[in-house]
This record gives sequence, structure tokens and C-alpha cells, in this order.
Amino acid sequence: MNIVELITQLASLILIVASGPIVIGLLSLKQGNL
Repeated sequence: MNIVELITQLASLILIVASGPIVIGLLSLKQGNL
């Protein structure tokens, strides 16, 4: 397996995992402001 492919897969996985709590936090902030 290519190292670049491994790095890109890890980066996309980290972005997906990190975007989950961020989206939940933004939604909770919007509901709190309303």
C-alpha cells in the first residue's frame, strides 16, 4: 500500500471523526441562541 494513500485515508478519517462533534456543537449553539 502506498504511503500517500495511507496518509490521505487517515486524514479523511480524522476529518470525518472531528467533524461529527463540531457539527453537533454548532447545532446545539444554534438551538441555544434560538
